[in-house]
Amino acid sequence: MSTAWRNALHYILLFGATGVSLPFAGLWFQSQGLSGAEIGTLLAAPMLARLVTGPMIAVWADGFALRRTAIAILSVIAAAGYGAAGLVEGFALWLPLWFIGATAAAAVIPLADVLTLRGAAREGFTFAAPRSAGSLAFVAANVGMGALLLRASPDVIIVWLAAAFLIGALTALTVLPAERVHPGAAPPKRERFKGLGALVADPVFMTAILAVGAIQATHAFLYGFSAIEWKARGIPESITGMLWGFSVVVEVLFMWIVEPWRRRRGIGPWLLLMIGGGAAVVRWVALAFMPPLWLLWPLQALHALSFAATFLAGLQIVERLAPPANQTAAQTLLSALSSGVLIGLATLMAGPLYDAYGALGYLAMAVLAGLGLAAGWRVRGALA
Repeated sequence: MSTAWRNALHYILLFGATGVSLPFAGLWFQSQGLSGAEIGTLLAAPMLARLVTGPMIAVWADGFALRRTAIAILSVIAAAGYGAAGLVEGFALWLPLWFIGATAAAAVIPLADVLTLRGAAREGFTFAAPRSAGSLAFVAANVGMGALLLRASPDVIIVWLAAAFLIGALTALTVLPAERVHPGAAPPKRERFKGLGALVADPVFMTAILAVGAIQATHAFLYGFSAIEWKARGIPESITGMLWGFSVVVEVLFMWIVEPWRRRRGIGPWLLLMIGGGAAVVRWVALAFMPPLWLLWPLQALHALSFAATFLAGLQIVERLAPPANQTAAQTLLSALSSGVLIGLATLMAGPLYDAYGALGYLAMAVLAGLGLAAGWRVRGALA
């Protein structure tokens, strides 16, 4: 089996799990009787901590001989955290267990991305190909879980997450390429932290990934409360799953078609970042006014720009601005901001906003996307 197919199989399991947790975790917590503010706190806590846990986990992961070892260990921890959350009751118990599961699960993604990027550079395949296989699994999970929830208890969400990460751990150990983290022995922990510090001290790099992170963080309201808001308007979970699935299908087509074309034309990450931020502003302003079901479909199609274009811009920023020896740390810093502290703050804000204003909370996300555009404009010379 080729490296691309090995990575694709792992992405299928990984995003088969996140395709359930992102749209439906809020529904599970709501079924347990939690308020919007409590749900926002539970979902935001691991994201807020990622600015610390992300780099710490990256330095820890770089201490192994093989990249897949850390991925497997983190997958087991994620399965244990999610599984234990389903066995207890009460906010005080769910908070630490969900924190453990979500922190480990999120840490797997940048490690898998670095593994795939290295394989793509070495063997010549396109990064988007195996990553898109994961996106298609995300679609299948959206639609499948949406249909399943019409007949089953929301507890099936937790069972799905625990099982997917357990299988993912086994796949990481047996299927992922045995790529070494370092050509020789791992450098001392002090040297690994030194490389991380150099990135943090680089104002251009930090401004660029803050711009990406701000635009990505605007998806917090959608992730946490779209399923709840649509259900309150009479849209069943099965349609919610299809809407999420449709957005990812368009995202996959974007990666397959537009990204290879962009690379051939030599278009830099700055234009992708501006397009992604502009699409986010349009999307959130429209969703704030509770558009009819037919309009939700084209608005979900904008995910190809608000998410995928911004995501690809982030990858190119890491490739362009970070030294090869520091790219694991750079990718983890990017993830810590875009999938961590910034989206955590946005999620924490989203809960009370939803409780107080309903769908109008999307307008705050539009403002945040505007701030991301402003930050991106400041570093256009380095990214164009």
